Amino acid sequence: MFSKDIGIDLGTANVLIHQKGKGIVLNEPSVVALDSKTRKVLAVGEEARLMLGRTPGNIVAIRPLRDGVIADFDVTEAMLTHFINKLNLKGFMSSPNVLICCPTKITSVEQKAIRDAAQRAGGKKVFLEEEAKVAAIGAGMDIFQPSGNMVIDIGGGTTDVAVLSMGDIVTSESVKAAGNAFDQDILAYIKKQYKLLIGERTAEDIKIQVGTVYADGRNESLEVRGRDLVTGLPRPVTITSQEIEQALRETIGVVVQAAKNVLEKTPPELSADIIDRGVIVTGGGALLHGIEQLLMEELKVPVFVAENPLDSVANGTAVMLENIDRLSDL
Repeated sequence: MFSKDIGIDLGTANVLIHQKGKGIVLNEPSVVALDSKTRKVLAVGEEARLMLGRTPGNIVAIRPLRDGVIADFDVTEAMLTHFINKLNLKGFMSSPNVLICCPTKITSVEQKAIRDAAQRAGGKKVFLEEEAKVAAIGAGMDIFQPSGNMVIDIGGGTTDVAVLSMGDIVTSESVKAAGNAFDQDILAYIKKQYKLLIGERTAEDIKIQVGTVYADGRNESLEVRGRDLVTGLPRPVTITSQEIEQALRETIGVVVQAAKNVLEKTPPELSADIIDRGVIVTGGGALLHGIEQLLMEELKVPVFVAENPLDSVANGTAVMLENIDRLSDL
């Protein structure tokens, strides 16, 4: 019989939903547009993202998840309800089981908030799994063997680093240095260096088109437009890859340090496996230019970017959903 069970990668930047037997059925930005006076939801997902920084006074486009956790419970619930309704999963007699991925180090209060939001959005049974573990499975790692596997999942709000063996996390670390922090670094650099104000979407475009985290790894430039802080008028400036490498240096340093910390806490037998197998990088941050070379240089082990890094967590939920009966016993 056709199953309605779903796995949700509840990301700070994007929400991906995998339906059992169907694959990824939804991939939309985690953005909700509200009427600030009535708190009525006007748009969700891609439609709301297009409104970021471009709304009149009474409409606000917000991201209800910050640093991998729920910052606004009601809006997150509204967003999940919208997405689940959009997939038309709730039958007359049945509701879908929901598997949600969350960062490795969230508190029990935050876990309860995510669970409650999913249940009120229409989930029957709600299971939580750690993002790094699911990302490793989605990237094709066999974490159920007695050998060491290391994953670095660079998302929108958090970077989760973990070493896994025998189907569970041996040692891990979660830091709030990820995609959104990179965007803020670019925004702050241009404001300080050029006295120019740009929006978050422009900062993200710069990161994708000319950004790099590896010195001399890329040599490109991009003209961007923003508001001059002195005159208040629009003005263009040209930004280079070298400048972005400089702007991102501090935040990417936090990610590298987190990976080093995890390696230092890893038992020697598992460390030997990681030298053989290498480290897999997943999440949107895996697409950042130069990340592979930088991590390889700093960690002194082979580093590989997952085949579809943006979909790793959602694809991992597919494997977990196949074993949802075992999850039910937990």
